[in-house]
Amino acid sequence: MAFARSRQALAIAGVLGLALGVTACGTGNDKKSNKASNSPECAAYEKYQGHSGKKVSIYSSIREIEADRLAQSWKQFEDCTGIKIDHEGSAEFEAQLPVRVDGGNAPDLAFIPQPGLLKRFADAGKLKPVGDDTKAMAEQNYSPDWLKYSTVDGKFYGAPLGSNVKSFVWYSPKTFKEKGWTVPTTWDELIKLSDTIAASGTKPWCVGIESGDATGWPATDWIEDLMLRTTSPEVYDQWTTHGIPFNDPQVAAAVDKAGTILKNEKYVNGGFGGVKSIATTAFGEAGLPITAGKCAMHRQASFYANQWPKGTTVAEDGDVFAFYFPAIDPAKGKPVLGGGEFVAAFADRPEIQAVQTYLASGEYANSRAKIGDWVSANKKLDLANVPNPVDKLSVQILQDEKTVFRFDGSDMMPAAVGAGTFWKGMVEWINGKDTATVLNGIESSWK
Repeated sequence: MAFARSRQALAIAGVLGLALGVTACGTGNDKKSNKASNSPECAAYEKYQGHSGKKVSIYSSIREIEADRLAQSWKQFEDCTGIKIDHEGSAEFEAQLPVRVDGGNAPDLAFIPQPGLLKRFADAGKLKPVGDDTKAMAEQNYSPDWLKYSTVDGKFYGAPLGSNVKSFVWYSPKTFKEKGWTVPTTWDELIKLSDTIAASGTKPWCVGIESGDATGWPATDWIEDLMLRTTSPEVYDQWTTHGIPFNDPQVAAAVDKAGTILKNEKYVNGGFGGVKSIATTAFGEAGLPITAGKCAMHRQASFYANQWPKGTTVAEDGDVFAFYFPAIDPAKGKPVLGGGEFVAAFADRPEIQAVQTYLASGEYANSRAKIGDWVSANKKLDLANVPNPVDKLSVQILQDEKTVFRFDGSDMMPAAVGAGTFWKGMVEWINGKDTATVLNGIESSWK
């Protein structure tokens, strides 16, 4: 995620653009809209006309170059509709959004990455359900698996926007080719490959869960992925909502399954040390030994593509690439763990609903994808518009009819658990504490 580096410059540009539009089209809003709707490049935006001169504020955690790309992605929408989008990105988004909302200073729209936070605002009556047009657009372009995460008590509060796939294993195609290793497509093949690599004298896995105040979160992703593979989507949903206790035998089985890799001294931690080194290895550096031949595989999300050193070729035949973290029982479908954000509204003025609807559209998904480094589960996203190979693979997985998608579990849990005792418990588990003791501790923290 990234922050806007020059909101003042963007604001000045927007004012100048609006001024130029008024000069060219006259003083009336309708004249500007009519010219836009008659312009060939604006044909796709005709349904959003009638709000020229209006402003919509958006608050998110998207910053720097990514914020610049956001501004670029909706520029034609602004030019054709006359609606000015004022986006602000903040590193303190999760902490500051509740402060702003509770203080009566809520943005018009927010890109909320935690379904739990969205539900909190909905339960408090702070969010506005989407309009009919937005709901229809979302239902047309996204699967029910996605839409349920922004539905609270039967009311739909926001379409998905960007997405990420976490069920990936990074590797070196060059090394695999040189060694004669084959990308595994089943869990048994993954373990067999790990044994083969270990027998060759190389640690098959490199892992790191150190992340400052958030240390432990990468290990929670492992547990979530294994919960999806050892149980069922329904059990996973029960776990993330405390329908079953955190120390349920099914959860323990998933943790122990993860332990067959993470707590196996023969498998880890290539380039860093033994099992306990996982707790002190920074997550951003954890996969780098792959490029030096010191480990063979690193399980991490699609966004890890940004962590490789400058000059590293990320491609199916390049220095590094990723493959799907295999299912244990392929007959049960293709479980995929991921994340994303939802476009939620704190006001329901017509221009806000227009922006909300546009952001749920195929036109927007393709506009943003063409700029690069972005993934969406939008069904209308054309793979030809996705330039990055890993992003393309992510979209293929998200659009696969066999995919059973589930949102990052810790983001669904109360913050005290998902971003607290779960993280801490995984560090303790890596450092030697037994599964039962760790899970009992997490369970006791869930109020």
